[in-house]
Amino acid sequence: MFRTGEAPAPDAPRASSTRGRVTDRRRCRAVRVLQVDPSAYTPPYDHALSAALAAAGADVTLATSRFGYGALAPPAGYVRDERAFYARQPGPPGSRARQAAKLAQHIPDMLALRRRASAFDVVHFQWLAVPPLDVRLLPRRAPLAITAHDVLPREPRGPGHEAAQRRLYDRVDAVVVHSEHGRRRLVGDLGVAEAKVEVIPHGAFTHLTELAPAPLPLPDPGVPVVLFFGLLRPYKGLDVLLDAWRGVTDAELWIVGNARMDVGPLQANAPPGVRWLTRFVSDAEAAALFRRADVAVLPYRQIDQSGVLFTALAFATPMILSAVGGFPEVEPAVHVPPGDPAALHDALQRLLADEAARERLRATSRYAARTTYSWERIARAHLALYARARS
Repeated sequence: MFRTGEAPAPDAPRASSTRGRVTDRRRCRAVRVLQVDPSAYTPPYDHALSAALAAAGADVTLATSRFGYGALAPPAGYVRDERAFYARQPGPPGSRARQAAKLAQHIPDMLALRRRASAFDVVHFQWLAVPPLDVRLLPRRAPLAITAHDVLPREPRGPGHEAAQRRLYDRVDAVVVHSEHGRRRLVGDLGVAEAKVEVIPHGAFTHLTELAPAPLPLPDPGVPVVLFFGLLRPYKGLDVLLDAWRGVTDAELWIVGNARMDVGPLQANAPPGVRWLTRFVSDAEAAALFRRADVAVLPYRQIDQSGVLFTALAFATPMILSAVGGFPEVEPAVHVPPGDPAALHDALQRLLADEAARERLRATSRYAARTTYSWERIARAHLALYARARS
């Protein structure tokens, strides 16, 4: 059950008719939503949700920090405050100097957010950067929601990280999760009260499809292209994909994204027909890659949901997904067992050879992006959640 977070003004008259007029005014004005992503972990998601909420009539502010890797889509109907967190960012992204500066600023910035939160009807955290600290720094007067993009951290930063994440779920009033799989983990494994868990799907990143065409960041080989896209991390099954690629001919595998692991051994032992681009890729370049790709592949070992999946869905790129986490709930895809190179090899060969099957997946992806995974529908679900927060 949400806390209302709204106390009557000290001088408010007690007449019932006045209370009714106050209630009417609250119902008539736009709900004020403070979205929070301190480290700008997921700018496309933050932008898409904030813009959709604003289009649906909400008054939205996104409290975040400056994204270190490039320009973002301009705010659409909402306010993006990039100085809410970490105004000082020395050194390149990911450097020790920048990490130290962010940590030094984190507590003052969270305390400033706590004071600011009283002006909003709902505070919705997309991420919290330092859970062991944040659990003690949450706003106290406004209803709180958090989106469990990762139900538990897949790469914990220290021994107290997982325990702090569990305590955060206890402290907030609602937990949004993107799949039934995630709901089952929250309720069954972590003991989060079922009444506070809300399943709202991740949306398709259709705003990326509206970007002006950009040059491909890799040379076009003139043959079918299979795309593995996103941060390169151990849990994403890149080693499984490279094993599965052996024996695939007349196609290229493109592995694109910043490396958060040592990929040197994988590159040294990669089969023929693999191209690597291990750097940050802009939104415009990503759009060019997904427009060109014949298949997108996500051979993850574990996941709840993935922004890469919903980028491919927006571009109607046929997908091969591991049957893990929330992936089986996304129907416009071919699903294979996780960690099974032979099954993945067979799925790649079949889909690359079958243009009709790829076209069917494109059609179902376009329909899903317009319906189940439309941001208009997702915004309505969030606004219904926020309305319960204010009741």
